[in-house]
Formats: sequence, structure tokens, C-alpha cells
Amino acid sequence: METVTMSTPDIAEVDQFRCRVDEIFQKIDKLEKKVNEVEQFYLNANKKKKSSSKGNSIREEQDKGRHVPSIKKQQQDASQRESTAAKRMQELMRQFGTILRQISQHKWAWPFMQPVDVKGLGLHDYYKVIEKPMDLGTIKNQMEAKDGTGYKNVRAICADVRLVFDNAMKYNEEGSDVHLMAKTLLEKFEEKWQLLLPKVTEEEKRREEEEAEAQLNIQLVREASHAKRVQAISNELYEVDTHLEQLRETVVQKCRCGSQIYVWQSEYSYLRR
Repeated sequence: METVTMSTPDIAEVDQFRCRVDEIFQKIDKLEKKVNEVEQFYLNANKKKKSSSKGNSIREEQDKGRHVPSIKKQQQDASQRESTAAKRMQELMRQFGTILRQISQHKWAWPFMQPVDVKGLGLHDYYKVIEKPMDLGTIKNQMEAKDGTGYKNVRAICADVRLVFDNAMKYNEEGSDVHLMAKTLLEKFEEKWQLLLPKVTEEEKRREEEEAEAQLNIQLVREASHAKRVQAISNELYEVDTHLEQLRETVVQKCRCGSQIYVWQSEYSYLRR
């Protein structure tokens, strides 16, 4: 009986299929990592929204049609915002400087203009009682500092002015001259500070709103970026599905050809008997 040899897939062709499958699996691994990153981003975003959800429903509705600024535009806006805020803060400091000058010119201000001469006055327990010494001269110098070590906001200056008089009242007994002088000047300072305080509060509120606005813009840019990533991943998944479908059709076709050859071989063998 004559034997007919059935054709088998070429080894090179099999290797080619194997390489294509390996490439697809590598793409799938990369896509899984990208999907996990995107899922983690939206999971964190949802947690933040839940933690600050109170009173945000109206804000969310407003944000739906919000224009998303570019990174470059945000950087420009941030630079301009900081410059404008710095000018406003300088004006507040100038007004505070007027208050400080008025207090410093008072006839009872002289004991508080320079650091306490602890050694010269023999105040051996001073540093045990006073944790942070302060004086009006030091405050003035720090307000005028140009090397970046000066005060950054008005409330910090206010705290130090209070510290000057609080230290004096703490170390000197009530009823003493220095205690009375410090108490009087502190009361005068508080009266003047209350006139400036509304402007300071308004500026702080404005800065807080601007910071919230900036953070929102950053979040919107991130969400837009991740939305693009989601679209890109979707396109890549579609491409992978297409390749898999092509491979499946090729394999099915090869199997059908192999089955047909087997049938031909069987019929031929039967006729040769």
C-alpha cells in the first residue's frame, strides 16, 4: 500500500505564532499595570471627595462645565497670584509697621526696645522663667530683613509683639513698674490691632480660596490626563482583541486544513486497498 505523508505545520510558522502570542501577553501585562494605576487614581480621588463631600454638591455641579487650564497656564496663574498676594501682604505689614512705630514711640516703651540685659541686671533665673525672649527692636529688624529670614505674615509679628509684653508681665511681679508698663502698652497694642484685624482676616480668607481654586485646577488636569490614559488603554485593548481574533481565525483555518488533509489521506488509503 502506498503511504501518503500528511503535511504538518512548518516549524518556522509555529515559532512565529508563539512569538505573536508572547507579544500579546506582554502587552496584556503592561495594560494590566496601566489599568491598576488608573483604578488607584480614581479610588484615591473618590476617597478625597467623600472626606470633603459636605457642601460640595453645588460645587460639583459648577465644575462639570468647568474649563480645564493647561499646566503652563496654571504655572503662569500661580506666579501671578503669588506676586499679587505678596504685594497685599506687604501693604498689611506696612500698616502693622505703623502700629509698631506708634507703640515704640510711647514714653513707656523704652524697657522693651532692646533685649533684656540678663547678665548686666543679674537676672540669673530669667531664662528659667522666660522660654523665648523678645523685644520690639528685634521685631523691627526682622520686619526689615531682606535676606528671606523676615516675617512671612502679619499674625507672626503680632504674636511676637504680644510675647514682648507677656514676658515682661510674667517675669515682673504684678504691681511693679515694668509689669504695669507692659500691661498698658499691650492694651494699647490690642486696640490698634483690632482695627487692622478685619483686613488680615479678609486676606487670609482670600488666600485660602485661591489655594483651593489652584488645587481644584490641579485635580482637574490630573483627571483629564487620566481620562486620556483610559481612552488610550481602551484603544490598546481593542487592538489586542483584534490580534487575538486574527490568531484564532488563523489557527482554526490551519486546523480545518489539517482535518481535510487527514480525510483525503483516509479516502486515498481506502481506495488503494
